[in-house]
Amino acid sequence: MKFQVATAAGLLLAGQALAAPVTTPLRARDGKTAAEIVAEIAPNSKNCAPNTECYSADQAGPLLVDAMSKYKLVYAGQIAAVLALTAFESVDYQYKHNVSPGRPGQGTSNMQMFNFNLQYAQSIPELADKVAGVDANSADDAKKNEVLALVNADQYNFGSGPWFLTTQCGAGIVDGLKTGSDAGFQAYMGCVGVTVDSERQAYWTRAKQAFGL
Repeated sequence: MKFQVATAAGLLLAGQALAAPVTTPLRARDGKTAAEIVAEIAPNSKNCAPNTECYSADQAGPLLVDAMSKYKLVYAGQIAAVLALTAFESVDYQYKHNVSPGRPGQGTSNMQMFNFNLQYAQSIPELADKVAGVDANSADDAKKNEVLALVNADQYNFGSGPWFLTTQCGAGIVDGLKTGSDAGFQAYMGCVGVTVDSERQAYWTRAKQAFGL
């Protein structure tokens, strides 16, 4: 298993891939771009469905690069895990709100419940004032969807996965993903509150393959 890390400066280069040898800037692996790696993990993102919420791999790649850099996820195993989760939850980045059963306020690429989206919005300086006074326990459906619309903007939508991992899961789980181990991914899914079934495992397997883990 390869132990990989990328620098923040390299991560900001959106045209480059989301993996790199240890201690070197983020560079294309075997000539693959970030968009190509996203497409390997989320095959249906190669072409967007007729859906206004859909992001193609070409669109999502640079936004994901920026998000990983912002939340200082620099190890390939960490990035692969977040991509595996968000690609699964958003159905290959086709949706950014909960379609079934249609829970108000649930969404982003990480398909977070409203209480997490409220916390996420509160953590963003540009949004904090807009959600001041919103209470997770008493907000009505309209307010929940209003908060979701704020964090679903392009500059925030893809940051929800990295934000959740780095703020809700604890240092042990963040560190445990560095090597891209199955045990580390299982612990991460435990933090999310789900089990690794065959569908989630398929995304994780593709993510590991995409990063050479």
